[in-house]
Amino acid sequence: MARTLLPAPTPEALVLELDELWSFVGRKADKRWVWLALARHTRQVVAYVIGDRSERSCRRLWRRIPESYKRGRCYSDFWEAYRGVIPEEHHEVVSKESGELAHVERWNNTLRQRLARFVRKTLSFSKSDEMHQACLKLFLHWHNESVILR
Repeated sequence: MARTLLPAPTPEALVLELDELWSFVGRKADKRWVWLALARHTRQVVAYVIGDRSERSCRRLWRRIPESYKRGRCYSDFWEAYRGVIPEEHHEVVSKESGELAHVERWNNTLRQRLARFVRKTLSFSKSDEMHQACLKLFLHWHNESVILR
């Protein structure tokens, strides 16, 4: 199947939806937070980080976001770490009910449906950080490629 490349986004299309979701490795007390930056125009995950729920993890996510997207608009929920990291002129804090985070919330649900180790109440879990990272990375690759091929 031929791969079609999407056109470069216009400045108005440079919109990111940012969110984080928790999972665990080994036991539920060992939480891992997956921080995501999802491009609204392509529905692709442009950056992610696995860490804790601190401002430090948010900074790692911000560093991994491509420079072109940093000039666009970022939407996030009210988690305080976002306000301390993302420049105010590019950031808008919104409630989940606003609809501005609908795509990233849907992506989180898809991840939880497809990979049992990311479900909150499950018997499936990652036994090591390496496997947790590898499974997420494979899913992200599959997701981003399938979005291009649609």
